Amino acid sequence: MSSKPSASTPRKVAVAGVALSDCGKVDDATPYALHAQAARRALADSGLDRSVIDGFASAGLGTLAPVEVAEYLGLKPTWVDSTSVGGSTWEVMAAHAAEAIAAGHARAVLLVYGSTARADIKAGRRTSDLSFGARGPLQFEVPYGHTLISKYAMAARRHMHQHGTTIEQLAEVAVQARANAAHNPDALYRDPITVDDVLSGPMIADPFTKLHCCIRSDGGAAVLLVAEELLADCAKSPVWVLGSGEHVSHTTMSEWDDFTVSPAAVSGRLAFERAGVRPDEIDLAEIYDAFTYMTLVTLEDLGFCAKGEGGSFVEKGRLLRDGALPVNTDGGGLSAQHPGMRGLFLLVEAVRQLRGEAGAGQVRRADGSLPSLAVASGTGGWFCSSGTVVLGRG
Repeated sequence: MSSKPSASTPRKVAVAGVALSDCGKVDDATPYALHAQAARRALADSGLDRSVIDGFASAGLGTLAPVEVAEYLGLKPTWVDSTSVGGSTWEVMAAHAAEAIAAGHARAVLLVYGSTARADIKAGRRTSDLSFGARGPLQFEVPYGHTLISKYAMAARRHMHQHGTTIEQLAEVAVQARANAAHNPDALYRDPITVDDVLSGPMIADPFTKLHCCIRSDGGAAVLLVAEELLADCAKSPVWVLGSGEHVSHTTMSEWDDFTVSPAAVSGRLAFERAGVRPDEIDLAEIYDAFTYMTLVTLEDLGFCAKGEGGSFVEKGRLLRDGALPVNTDGGGLSAQHPGMRGLFLLVEAVRQLRGEAGAGQVRRADGSLPSLAVASGTGGWFCSSGTVVLGRG
């Protein structure tokens, strides 16, 4: 094992292990069990002993998360994070963990999540209210039916009005996500769909029909971040955390300055600046896709195309695993899995792609080589928060 860097030299931080729990339809497990299964698999993937873990991050389960989950896993960390900002939680947590490791406050931080969101509905168990209650500022919106999906639908309609984005272009996002899912044996939905299939589905919130919306599944994920001196004992080559950014925007819709600009415009800029790379150098992108508009506007805000050009950007198969910019290569939340807060799944898929472990869904560059750079960008609430992480191989 190499010696520890001096206190004046920030450590480099790498992803050493990633894993998913059983996903899709999991009727015989608790959320805690899915946390444990994903954590065990990620640790096995890393080749490290659990004794190296001194940092832990978790959210979304229990009254005292991550205290309760750490106890369930038999961990007693000296660094913890329970940041909860919606779907972007895991990119924000990864940023915090990387900063802690770089500063010497921890050497190995485990991020873990698990949810039985689908099984809970099937069993008639109580689920969260998508209006997010009538507390604080939200009390002035809830009486008018402002559920989570209606907020996204309003934003999509504004983009369509302002930039001429078409419903067919939004449908392309769902079609290409499903095509990517076809190469992922763990995706919940793999049968191909067409633009007409998307447009003819039942209306959920104008302009979103059913296939514009994410699926609901069970599942868990885990990611282990480590300091560079632990890499000699790891089973696989490292995937480096090159840069990250985070940003919170609003809760009340009236406080959102522009419905066509997401907080990824800030988190993405910070992540790319800190990583020292440009969007046009990125080989693949894993983007939170609770709704098709989410993917389109995040691509704009990350700088892959200009504002207002997202509609044309997503056409002609650009997002496919063999397209110009592979996006959500596992099928995303629209087809693969979405058990609540999906941000950690983005990091798992990005790492697998960079390692060359994505099987039939593997992305390759024009010369046949593995991708070198990936970005994972999560969104929370109704474009309330964003976390973006740039990862690199070699």
